[in-house]
Amino acid sequence: MTDLAQRMMMDASLSRTEQAALAIGQLAERAQQGARLGTKKELQERCGVAKGTFNEALRILQSRGVITVRSGPGGGLFAASPTPIARLGNSILSLDAAEGDVADAVRIRDALDPLLIEDALDHSSAVDIARMRTALDVMQQSADAGDATGFVRANWELHAAIARVSPNAILKSIYLSLLDLIESHTVSVEPVGDRPLSEYIAERQQLHADLVDALDRRDREKALRLIHEHNTTQQETGSARDRTA
Repeated sequence: MTDLAQRMMMDASLSRTEQAALAIGQLAERAQQGARLGTKKELQERCGVAKGTFNEALRILQSRGVITVRSGPGGGLFAASPTPIARLGNSILSLDAAEGDVADAVRIRDALDPLLIEDALDHSSAVDIARMRTALDVMQQSADAGDATGFVRANWELHAAIARVSPNAILKSIYLSLLDLIESHTVSVEPVGDRPLSEYIAERQQLHADLVDALDRRDREKALRLIHEHNTTQQETGSARDRTA
């Protein structure tokens, strides 16, 4: 059994198309942007799926901006390169991130969250939900290990997975750039006041799990209520340094 086929076996709850899309998507995300992943035939054989199933998986990945497909000599599947919009977004990272800059980035991110939740409600596939649940699993593992920084970084990956669903390239690029800015200037996660950090983390874990469940069920009212609660609670309890989950 090939490496990608083994990876697909771990996601038996998904259809074969969704399994193939998830496996190739993970391969692309681990590669450098623009890196060649292989020919269509090679990757189809590694996934162990029929041609029609494989082509449908590619369609999903292309619509998400995860891969590009090139024909002709030297062609094949490639990890998506940054678009001009993404490169413009990356210029945000060159800013001098004083505490005020990070706080502003958090405020802007929070303001964009409801727009991305709306897009996730309308466009999430089973593959997208599976990626969100993978990030949730890492969050839970970090919480169980008492790794607050690991929890927050996994939380950012969950928010990034939600953002990547959006078909709005500008919105997605700005949001992901803001996450990069916040992450690159976060050194540690500290408790707020006298409240134990473990208690806060457990509460945030449950809120995010409920949010992903609401997205999976297409429960618009609950998902929007939870993201409002997510951002309102942060504003009431956190400082610029730790108010990022």
